[in-house]
Amino acid sequence: MATAAHLVTKPPAMSAYADVRAAWKPSEAWLYDRDGRLLDTERIDFERRRLAWVPLKDISPAVRSAVVRAEDRRFWAHGGVDWLAIAAAVRARLTMGGTGGRSRGASTLPMQLAAFLAPELAQPGQRGWLAKLRQMRAGQALAAHWTHEQMLEAYFNLVPLRGEAQGIGAGANSLFGKRPAEMSRTDAALFAGLLPNPAAGAKALGDRACRIAHAKDCGAIRAAAATLVSGERAARLDPALAPHLATRLLDKPGKRVTTTIDRRIQILAIQAMRRQLAGLGAGRVRDGAVVVLDNASGEVLAYVGGVGLKSTAAAVDGANAMRQAGSTLKPHLYAQVIERGWLTAASILDDSPVQLDTASGLYVPKNYDHSFKGPVSVRQALASSLNVPAVRTLVIDDVQEFRDRLWALGYHGLVEDGDYYGFSLALGSAEVSLVEQANAFRTFANQGRWSPVHFLIGEDADETRQIVSPAAAFIVGDILADATARADAFGADSALRLPFWAAAKTGTSKGMRDNWCIGWSDRYTVAVWVGNLEGDSMRAVSGTSGAAPVWRDVMMALHAGHPGKPPAMPGGVEARRIALPGTREPPRREYFVRGTAQTEMAAAPAAARRPRITSPVSGSVYAIDPDIPGDRQRLAVTVSGAVAGHRLILDKRLAGDADAGLQIVPQPGSHVLALVDPGGRTIDRVRFTVR
Repeated sequence: MATAAHLVTKPPAMSAYADVRAAWKPSEAWLYDRDGRLLDTERIDFERRRLAWVPLKDISPAVRSAVVRAEDRRFWAHGGVDWLAIAAAVRARLTMGGTGGRSRGASTLPMQLAAFLAPELAQPGQRGWLAKLRQMRAGQALAAHWTHEQMLEAYFNLVPLRGEAQGIGAGANSLFGKRPAEMSRTDAALFAGLLPNPAAGAKALGDRACRIAHAKDCGAIRAAAATLVSGERAARLDPALAPHLATRLLDKPGKRVTTTIDRRIQILAIQAMRRQLAGLGAGRVRDGAVVVLDNASGEVLAYVGGVGLKSTAAAVDGANAMRQAGSTLKPHLYAQVIERGWLTAASILDDSPVQLDTASGLYVPKNYDHSFKGPVSVRQALASSLNVPAVRTLVIDDVQEFRDRLWALGYHGLVEDGDYYGFSLALGSAEVSLVEQANAFRTFANQGRWSPVHFLIGEDADETRQIVSPAAAFIVGDILADATARADAFGADSALRLPFWAAAKTGTSKGMRDNWCIGWSDRYTVAVWVGNLEGDSMRAVSGTSGAAPVWRDVMMALHAGHPGKPPAMPGGVEARRIALPGTREPPRREYFVRGTAQTEMAAAPAAARRPRITSPVSGSVYAIDPDIPGDRQRLAVTVSGAVAGHRLILDKRLAGDADAGLQIVPQPGSHVLALVDPGGRTIDRVRFTVR
């Protein structure tokens, strides 16, 4: 009989303390800033909510005392089983006829801990004396190999609490809004009061906690119990400062990632975006993102993927989402043609209507305000973000060459060749991310040297590549910092104008879906996007009213007490005073790539321009009006440039001299009109249709 009872009550093997610690896996992962300050937590395991293992020394003495007093008051004296408590429990059961007594009877902390380690010890229905003997033997086995401190520490970390919380780390956080070391005597009484029944209501919990605390006035404890049961304090210790970055970097329970983020800069970026979105109102725009880079190192100092508020897609990472670039790609285009010597900052571009025949049809770019400025310098065209001059510049450059430059700058969403994007690439028809934008503009800040961004402290720096020439990077930066050059488009005192040197470019995508402002100072590059992550258009939000105010606020905060300094002029750049007759621009001091400087720059006269057919435009479709006599309907042909001696050929038949003011009587069908020079060589050709 004794042998049978011994076998029946034999407990499962108890793990060693070191093995329990090693096997502990939190359900969370943690994201820290560069100085070790918590930025965010990410829930990875959803079975139970467990935080990091809490050493006994980091648990409030009041909590340790209250739990031992309530659950096992002779804990420090016995070897796993409290025989005096067992005797008292047996006597009480005999004298009270099997009723009454404590809800946990004579169960000690080692016995409860054994049940946490081996759940089969406390399965439902196992309340007989054989099951109790098995638990007692398990408690003794633990006490024989563990110290009392180890047992108490493990108990606090393994005890199941209210809801899905397990252990004092998660319990203190979600139930009390504190760390275990910060818990008060009232918290300690409530914590101990939860242990017999974690799901207890406010009244039962308050009454039990009051008894544990030996309080004369239980009002404060009962009020605290009501607050605890309501869940109002849940998750207050999670600062939630970088939820999108946490999702991106945290993928394993217990993982701790130290980032390059500066918590102070992260907070000021969040605050600036929240102010702006609240001011604009959810009816106009709901979402925004901010990225701040350290120019020298490429470290990401702030990464705000969104700020919530009225967002309908708050989980989407706005800093990493692919969005249409708008005018923000223009600086890279001008940098490419300037460094090749094909244009200078003083070169004259024609801001007038243009129509380009492409494989997909007629492309007719227009400026943002639907007006045209006539002859303008490259400086004014870029600073004022004029569309038509940018498209003309891309014609001078090459779509494929420009696409390849963007790829080299890290815009790796451009996976198609140049023909796919066409001339609209000059106006930002491609999709890019805010991080890509920030790092591409950071290249200008580093005299054309590109290197990847870094999110993690200690990440190895990849090789730096010279993408843009230092001279072109300097000239483009000087243009984008020129408040006078952009005054026509943005006003003399826009949000882009700071009390220190900074260069910036705004952009708005088709349909008002995306609004950008990216710029740099001597130390930082700041990139801002605002829009609606679900893709619907904004209402009455432009580059200077949407993203630019956030960019300004962040830049001003970053440079408080140490304003940005203008860059030094690199070798390969020369300054020259230049006049621009025929434009609205006064004489000025201009920067040139060495060898391209001039003292006067003017638009070429019409006679000096390449002869071409300006009307009809290739791809045009004309309709004959049946109510007007046919001989009264004529199509005027216009040509540009010096065309003396040139002829016009319509459908392979001579139509007349190019300088004779030809008018065509339209006939239904498809037609080809060619311009032929005196030597018989075709120098321009257009196709049009008459219906």
